[in-house]
Amino acid sequence: MSPTPQEQLDDVLLACRRIQEYVADPTLPETVVHDAVRMRLIDIASSVRSLPPAVTAREPAIPWAQVSALAERLTRRPCDTPASVLLSTARTDVPVLCEAALRMRARCG
Repeated sequence: MSPTPQEQLDDVLLACRRIQEYVADPTLPETVVHDAVRMRLIDIASSVRSLPPAVTAREPAIPWAQVSALAERLTRRPCDTPASVLLSTARTDVPVLCEAALRMRARCG
């Protein structure tokens, strides 16, 4: 049975929150944060990939195709993405994505 859009958005929200926890924790080594953020971004991309277009269309400011493509990039070429890029994504883009997912989740019921 395929997950519902609500379940997919819940997965996105969980991954976003975990990423925010990782980057906010000064006790975690940078390598651990890098690996954890990378894996959670893959989780987000996997969940976003199968969201119905009618759901993602509600948040046109989010580049859904790019978000969806993250899994491919991060799994096929994991060493090509510098830690600085992942951390910038985690600090800048993930909070925006989280807010959009919250709005979308509220509309889904």
